[in-house]
Amino acid sequence: MSSTVKDIARIAEVSAATVSLVMNGKGGISEETRTRVLAAASTLNYTPRPPKGAKGAKPARVGTLRFLKIAKHGHTVNRDHNTFISDYIDGMSLQASEYGYKLEVVSHEGQPVEDIVASLADTTLAGVVVLGTELTEADILLFQGCGIPLVVIDTFHDVLECNFVNMNNGDAVYKVLSHLAERGFRHIGFIASNVQTANFRMRRDAFVDGMKRLGLGFSPRDIVTVDSTYDGAYQDMLAKLKSGFAVPECYVCTNDIITYGCIKALREFNIRIPQDLSLVGFDNLPMSATMDPPLTTIDVSKRKIGNLAITVLDEQIRAPEGQPAVKILVGANLVVRDSVASRAGN
Repeated sequence: MSSTVKDIARIAEVSAATVSLVMNGKGGISEETRTRVLAAASTLNYTPRPPKGAKGAKPARVGTLRFLKIAKHGHTVNRDHNTFISDYIDGMSLQASEYGYKLEVVSHEGQPVEDIVASLADTTLAGVVVLGTELTEADILLFQGCGIPLVVIDTFHDVLECNFVNMNNGDAVYKVLSHLAERGFRHIGFIASNVQTANFRMRRDAFVDGMKRLGLGFSPRDIVTVDSTYDGAYQDMLAKLKSGFAVPECYVCTNDIITYGCIKALREFNIRIPQDLSLVGFDNLPMSATMDPPLTTIDVSKRKIGNLAITVLDEQIRAPEGQPAVKILVGANLVVRDSVASRAGN
């Protein structure tokens, strides 16, 4: 015989009305009680019956979601960005709890993507969120073949029929360039990364497009490339400066870590920030607010991205039939600090 609401109520030691509220995602129930009811329902393999006349009713939110933190090569997903990724996890955890899911976090470092996908084969997961920072289109296609509802964050591909939640790189970079133009800057450069990720590519492309859109003079020589790690960025910028490399009025950097490494090298050549060179980062990592001078940077809505990832995943799980791919870009804010000067007359 199939289990009933009364069976769950008896095991969870609550009323049948409380079970009904939990199964229908209603509020007014403590987290402890909700967890106890969902655990009882899971033990009994309870599947709610749709109301009479309700065709294609969505199943109750019972199950486990998994967040896969993948460092394929570690040039961008590493300890320097742990705080950044923790904010993603906070957003996911809060939303998963609100919906009644259990969220587990599994880290993979240096493992072949094929092996990570294979590890999902024998699971009973309701859905998966994948950190796609270091993944290629081919890697994401492998995850799509696992047959589990999927959302990918921290990357974006227009041509893939996959669910993405990512930052709006184009909007963010344009905000930076508009701010610099208002400050009187005209000769602006970009410090790119030699590591190929979708976000890094989109920021570089947005810089070129934004410079043209704002009518600012631009030369490919104004884009320099360094490694994406702190030490690598430092060494690469140091080598450029030793070769007689001339810096522009201002640099927009691919991310904060690259900015930190470049600042170390610039200081060894007595280039003052912002008196001689203004700098803007991207990510608003904690150190950006405390360094000297504090770094102007882009604050990414990381918790919002994590929140939306679970929301999109929940919609995919509960949909009575296949749904079209959802692709969401979340805006960001420019945090103005002291690493950008004002040009004369502004």
